[in-house]
Amino acid sequence: MGKRLRDSITSRYVEAANKMTSKKARRKIVAYVESYDDILFWRTVLGRFEDETRFFEVMLPSKQVLRRGKKSVLMNFIGDRMGPDMIACVDADYDYLLQGVTETSRKILQSPYVFHTYVYAIENYQCFAEGLHNVAVMVTLNDHAIFDFKTYMREYSEACYPLFVWSIWAYRTGRYIDFSMSDFDRVVEVGGFNLQTPHYSIEHLRHKVERKVNYMQHNYQKYVKDVEKLDMELRQLGVTPQTTYLYIHGHHIFDAIVAPIMTKVCNRLRMEREAEINRTAVHKTQMYNEISCYENSLADVKLMLKKNMGYMACPQFQRLQADVEQYLNASTRTSSTDQNPE
Repeated sequence: MGKRLRDSITSRYVEAANKMTSKKARRKIVAYVESYDDILFWRTVLGRFEDETRFFEVMLPSKQVLRRGKKSVLMNFIGDRMGPDMIACVDADYDYLLQGVTETSRKILQSPYVFHTYVYAIENYQCFAEGLHNVAVMVTLNDHAIFDFKTYMREYSEACYPLFVWSIWAYRTGRYIDFSMSDFDRVVEVGGFNLQTPHYSIEHLRHKVERKVNYMQHNYQKYVKDVEKLDMELRQLGVTPQTTYLYIHGHHIFDAIVAPIMTKVCNRLRMEREAEINRTAVHKTQMYNEISCYENSLADVKLMLKKNMGYMACPQFQRLQADVEQYLNASTRTSSTDQNPE
């Protein structure tokens, strides 16, 4: 296949190729994603829908040119490239919560062939609080629950929520230059986290958020009512004060909040396990061998977070899967109609 033809592949091309194959052959659906790291996540989303009639091929937007990111994926809207046999799978970012204010937001909300995470990004799913204890176990092989991840992430979210509403307002109204996502990220860093006294970091965060909210209310006083209305709208979209961390910049939540906390938890669990080995070993040779064996079994914190699949119980993930199921049901009905016209 020549380069020009490869670059002109559209959903209709894939659909035509599907029709030319044997009736017993499975239908191929191409799913474009933003980056290499996204392939496993979307394979997890889509794989459960594969059967004897269809399969998905998850790939980057182009095999010929190294292009990545949401913009590259959504470029496939040009002409008729997207369709029943070629879909786009992207992070929601703020676009879901912007509710059509921007062109990108309209694309991911209106097209039946674009699927988004609902939460900000895949990293937010990887940091889903319900699954974090299991990550600690994968890293350390120690099942001792020494930290309440669910409570901490809930309190972190509640502290961030009042300012998060202002952040969405800034992006909906085009005032993100005055209050950017980077500005928001800096405010909601915890800093000085201590495993023994985690509530201190939450209290410090609350004070920082309160100061910034007061600043926003003072400088944008005439928009306070609009922000209050936006608060109610965000809740209707699924955002709650208890789950704000799922909608905050994913890399910030992963790199600046969860990974550092997880590292401290895992260091403590590792020390606990090594102390146990030291205490129960019959002699030094056994102790050294056992510790060496244990240390060789330890895993990297960030790598295990990226492999965390505890998000399957997350309501937003289940909503995403419901969207895929609805699309497949609709495209199956369309395909049946095309094959059996009245």
